This record gives sequence, structure tokens and C-alpha cells, in this order.
Amino acid sequence: MTTTKHNHSGGRLFTSVVGTWFKWLVLGSFAGLLTGSASALFLYSLEYVTELRLGSPWLLFLLPLGGAAVSYMYNKYGLNSAKGNNLIIEQIHGGQESIPLRMAPLVLIGTLVTHLFGGSAGREGTAVQMGGSLTEWLGKRFRVSKLDRKILLICGISGGFGSIFGTPLAGTLFGLEMLAIGMISHQALLPAFISSLIGHFTAESLWGVIHVHYPMGSVPAFEPLVFLKVLLVSMLFGLASRMFSELTHALKKGFSYLFSNPMLRSAAGGVIIIGLVYLVGTRDYLGLGLPLIERAFSGEATPLDSLGKMLFTSLTLGAGFQGGEVTPLFAIGATLGSSLSSWIGLAAPFLAALGFIAVFSGATNTPIACFIMGVELFGADGAVYMFMACIISYLCSGHSGIYTSQRIGVSKHPWLSLPEGMTLGGIKAERNRTRVQDNAGQDHHNEPS
Repeated sequence: MTTTKHNHSGGRLFTSVVGTWFKWLVLGSFAGLLTGSASALFLYSLEYVTELRLGSPWLLFLLPLGGAAVSYMYNKYGLNSAKGNNLIIEQIHGGQESIPLRMAPLVLIGTLVTHLFGGSAGREGTAVQMGGSLTEWLGKRFRVSKLDRKILLICGISGGFGSIFGTPLAGTLFGLEMLAIGMISHQALLPAFISSLIGHFTAESLWGVIHVHYPMGSVPAFEPLVFLKVLLVSMLFGLASRMFSELTHALKKGFSYLFSNPMLRSAAGGVIIIGLVYLVGTRDYLGLGLPLIERAFSGEATPLDSLGKMLFTSLTLGAGFQGGEVTPLFAIGATLGSSLSSWIGLAAPFLAALGFIAVFSGATNTPIACFIMGVELFGADGAVYMFMACIISYLCSGHSGIYTSQRIGVSKHPWLSLPEGMTLGGIKAERNRTRVQDNAGQDHHNEPS
């Protein structure tokens, strides 16, 4: 009798497992087809507007007008779309807002306008937001449960990331790792993988997208001196990623304080960027920064390249222009690593590859995804160094990052206790509140009695 009950229970378990796998094979595949197709449309459109900008330098002078127009569009029709990636993260963590389908065309148009007129931004944010809004729409069509909605949104992130960069394994981990520092939801592992893989093949095989790869060159033998050198540059990569995150947030706060009207905010940012272009005498820091990455891997980058790209991108995003941060982070990291080559005594392409993934790791707090991306892009020969660079940069960047809604699952440092579930934005607000209280207390103490 006991054996029969056990077999019956085992049969139900098998049916449940197979049913779950089939469900996510279907939903994950649909998510991958949607995100991969959206990424292909975006990449072809981005290539087209970039060629227009390079062929018509005068378009730069329309940057303030373009930024104001996009801000007006978001203010008039965007609903809560202006929250961007943070909106998707909040909904996965149990938020009660809806992610509007209009987010996909809005961020697509907004990012293309940014690049057409010369803003310095990336493409990951666009892919993730399109993926999130499209999978939200997909979930409504299939009437999925609250739990399945969260998993489906993770599929949107993974599918968008994997298809936009041609890295399906990194896309899988990125969708899981970006939500909370120190924690990964294994429940969404299979769906995220299916979505990222199908998204990648949809963009590459169905739509013919070609992803650029860069040569890492020869990898030095693992020895104590090389270990110490990589340790040192990885710490610098972490500090650079923190500097980028803090600068971008500070500029967003500063622009919001100076210009309450978002259209004036973007227009003012566009004017400043035009002025900086003529001040530094180059347009190399506009757009994605792909020429900077090529320069880094050929050993021709300078320390000013990483600083210039950081400043231009932080200004662009701080002023409210649309676009992502990741490709500029690639450029910042690659140029920083390459420029350290002659000082540190290691090959420029090798250090450029480490910087490429490590600065990204520190700014997004996704070290495992960045390591996997390094293996997918550069091969496994330098795996030990790549893993080391991503982890050290992640630790040295502290509890900062480009996604303010990212939660603290586990503190990076055992001696630093943080409330469970606190966001990066919450940490910053708490620090500011403590600083104000300390200053007020100091002023009171200094008052004459």
C-alpha cells in the first residue's frame, strides 16, 4: 500500500516537473524571439543613425533640441517609463506598478535620438527595457501568475542582454545577478537561459546581426609578480567603476536641482556636451565609444580617453538622455587598462580585455556574469585573470552601482552590516541623512553659549 502511494506521488512529481519545463520552454522561447527581434531592430537602427551622425557633423548642434524633444515625449506619454531599468528591477522585487508596452518604442526612439545627435550612451539599457516591457505584455497575454511574471521579466532582461551583445551565457547570469547583490534566484535559471539563448540565435541567425569581437592577445603565465600586477589594476578598475556610478548619480541630482523642467534639463546638458566637444577638440567620446575600444586593443589609448568617456557619458545620462551605460563602461575599462600597459609592464590587449569586463562588473555588481562574458568574448585562456579582475573590481566598487533599485542580498564586506532588502539608492539616502544630522549637530556644538 505504501509502495503504491509512493509511486503515485512520484508520478505526480514527474508530471509537474515536465509540465514546468514545457511551460518555460514555450514562454522562454517566446521571450527570446521578442527580445532578439527587438535587439536586431535596435542594432540595425543604431548603426544607421551612427553613420548619419558621422557623415553629418552638424547634427551635433541639434543635440539640445533632440534631448528636449525626447524628454517632452516621456513627460507627455511615458507614464512611469522614465524609471527605466529600475522600474523592471522594482517589479521583480514585488512592485505593484505595471510596465507599459510603450516603454519599448519610447526607449528605442529616445536612444536613437541620443546617438543621432551625438550623446554618449550605451545600448544595454535599451535592450533590457524593451525586453522587460515586451515580456510584461507577453505575461498579460498568457495570464501568468505573480511568480511567473517575475520570472518572465527576468527572461526579458536575459534575452535582451544576451541578444544585444551576442553573449547568451552572460545574458543568463546578468538577468539573475543584477537584481540583488550577493544572491541569485536559481528558480529562474532555466527560463533565463532559454530566453537568452533563443534571443541570441534570433538576432544572429534569423536577423543576421554580427557582433564585434576583440583579440585579447597572449596571456601571461601565472606567477606571483603577474598576480600582484593584476590585483593592482583590478583595484583601479573597481575605483573607476565607483567613480562613474557616483558621478552619474551626482549629475542627475545636480541637473534635477538646477532644472525642474526635464526638457530644459536635457537641453542644458546638450549645450554643455557641445561646449566640451570643442573644449577637448575631439568627438571621440560621443556615441557608443567603439573606436575607443578598438584603440585600446591596439595599444593606442591614453589615460585621458577613459576620463573623457566617463565624463561625457555621465553628463549625457545625468541630463536625462536615453541610453545604457554598459558599452561606455566597456570603453572606459578597456582604455584604462590599455593606458596602464607601459606602467604596469603587461600587454595592452590583455589589460584592455580585463578592464573591458572588470569596470562593468564593479558598476553593475554582476561579477559572475561579467566573468562569463569575458570567456565568451575572449576565450578561456585568461579565465583565472578575468575571474580575479571581476571579483576584485566588484569588491572595490563598494555598495555603489548604476542601478539604484538593486537590493543588498548579502553585504560585500562581512564587517559592514546592512539592513536586509535595502537598495543602493536607500544606502545613499541614509548616508546623506546621517551626514546632514552630523553637520547639524556640529553646528549646534559650535554655537556660542
